[in-house]
Amino acid sequence: MSGALIYACAGAVLFVFGVTGLILLPHLLRKILAFNIMGSGVFLVLVGLGQRDGTPDPVPQAMVLTGIVVAVAATALALALVRRLLSLTGKIQFPEEPEGSGRCWKNK
Repeated sequence: MSGALIYACAGAVLFVFGVTGLILLPHLLRKILAFNIMGSGVFLVLVGLGQRDGTPDPVPQAMVLTGIVVAVAATALALALVRRLLSLTGKIQFPEEPEGSGRCWKNK
């Protein structure tokens, strides 16, 4: 088993953990952390599969570096929005939808 395949498999496992956390966890800070874990898995897959004949390909490496910068900026924005939600509602969870206000239209 080559090192590139190990990176790719570890990235796939991290991606699955991130998606699971994003779906199952109600706390917004944990959702942000799960989203970052998911992104790290994608970066590992790109680095692992971005090798040709034992030499690293510079294009996936550049994509990973750009992705890391974008991920840091997105995380900062998400944390600022969560902080604003905390100051407005006092909770770090999405507000619950009241009964009767559904996603589908009702005839009146």
